[in-house]
Amino acid sequence: MDIKNKQRISLSFYFFMAGFGFASWASRIPSIKLLYELNEAQLGNLLLTMPVSSLIGLPISGWLVSRFDSRVPLFSSFISFAISLAIIGLANNLWLLIAGVFMFSFSMRILNISMNTQSLTLQNSFPKKIIGSFHGLWSSGGLAGVGFSTLMISMKISMSVHLLIVAGTSLLASLFVYRFLLKNDRSSRGNKLRIGKPDKFILYLGILIFLAALCEGGMFDWSGVYFKEVVGAEVFTLGYLIFMVFMALSRFLTDKLIEHLGMKQMYIISSVFIAAGLGLMTALPYFWPALIGFAFVGIGVAAIIPMTFILAGSSSKYSPGMAISIITTYAIVGMLLGPPLIGYIAHIFNLRISFVFLLIVGLMIFPVSKLFFIYQNKEKV
Repeated sequence: MDIKNKQRISLSFYFFMAGFGFASWASRIPSIKLLYELNEAQLGNLLLTMPVSSLIGLPISGWLVSRFDSRVPLFSSFISFAISLAIIGLANNLWLLIAGVFMFSFSMRILNISMNTQSLTLQNSFPKKIIGSFHGLWSSGGLAGVGFSTLMISMKISMSVHLLIVAGTSLLASLFVYRFLLKNDRSSRGNKLRIGKPDKFILYLGILIFLAALCEGGMFDWSGVYFKEVVGAEVFTLGYLIFMVFMALSRFLTDKLIEHLGMKQMYIISSVFIAAGLGLMTALPYFWPALIGFAFVGIGVAAIIPMTFILAGSSSKYSPGMAISIITTYAIVGMLLGPPLIGYIAHIFNLRISFVFLLIVGLMIFPVSKLFFIYQNKEKV
């Protein structure tokens, strides 16, 4: 096997296990809510820890991608990511739980930037697009994580044992595949973050990925609660599972769909699917309509983040690593701000109304994407 395929397989592992670890955490949020006797607003406060820690990590992640090859922060942040999962599982009080969640989010930020920087550089070694397949593997990892979480819950395995298994397995496997990661990918240009008037190219992409991540984050963290409390399903991970299945399947098709339909059309289609899915599950909060709605949202969000990362890598002002760092800030803030916002809206009104908010967010992707491509065309003239 040649070196580029070994690098692709190694990076694929990290995408898969990152998705597996995140889904393991998200699947256990209803357990945390019950264990610590939190209402929706209190759970929202806990989840607010995540965007705060992610923002704190902005200057650090920017420095890391400009100072080192991406494999260095990738490996170190993955170790921290796994350890934080164990801390969340072992926490015996709310303060230790908050510390674990903070560390989890902080590590995830650096991990996502490093993985996506590697994927953009590795793409140059392949004639066909491969970015979508990496995100498909992240979703597949999430799907496997939900499946494993469902098994643990059905077997009445405690959250602490469950998360320790995930953390330990992740750490051991990462030690083996680290040596095959891509080396010497540090860019010599565009590594400095420019403070002041934002670059419109990056700003529009940031807003697009923020909106998509807001929907994705809300679905990750509240789908289990929605299925349990609104739909009334006994196995509350089913909604999350079907969401992840269709998102994963769609992401493996993303590269071909982009080549066939183009990115302009894909943003429109994505926006329509998100809105249709959320509309269906809120208008008809029953088992089968909700499942179909979750599937539609999974299809809708699948292509947006991979497409936006590809576009960010073509920035004329920033290196791929720095562009990914800036864009990831929008993505992670959106993904992690969504859950507490859903909690606050649900506390004031109800959970169905909070999902209508996500519907509006999904619809906004269409006009913002149109503005981006208008700006891009002006820049080319």
